[in-house]
Amino acid sequence: MIGLAFFSDILKFSISGILIFFAAWYFVREFVLQALEKKTAVIKPGFEQTLPLRLQAYERITLFLERINPSNMLLRLHLAGMSAREMQNMILSDIREEYQHNITQQIYVSYTAWATVQKMKDETVGMINNAVHGLPENASSVELSRVILTHLAKLDTANPYDEALKIVKRDIQQLF
Repeated sequence: MIGLAFFSDILKFSISGILIFFAAWYFVREFVLQALEKKTAVIKPGFEQTLPLRLQAYERITLFLERINPSNMLLRLHLAGMSAREMQNMILSDIREEYQHNITQQIYVSYTAWATVQKMKDETVGMINNAVHGLPENASSVELSRVILTHLAKLDTANPYDEALKIVKRDIQQLF
């Protein structure tokens, strides 16, 4: 008798446990499926195709910002014996070419990222022009480089090129 009562209690508890398990599984399953549907609905149609293009655009504007950073640009473009005016023309030509090469990337990046790129381009051009105007007519490219790098070192704020890169990186992180 004790064995039969014990067996019937185990059977009642087991059936109750199985019913509770399946009821919980049904509700949790529905909740998880709904959450996945919502997450899938958030992904815009065509996102899989545009994501590589967007990442490539961010890569290219990052490269542009690095290339117009005077610390990098002056080393890359400097030729011995060049005058400050010749260096100015070469720098401005290089910036213009780089910008024109990357102008289509604005359709793949955020407004903030592209506005940052434009601002840095304009500020770089202004800084180069101002540095040349403060030099004597026969100044060398070395003197121009020194004036520009000294100007950057004296800025009260952080390096504006690094700050621009932070903005671009923040935009990229919002994609994921």
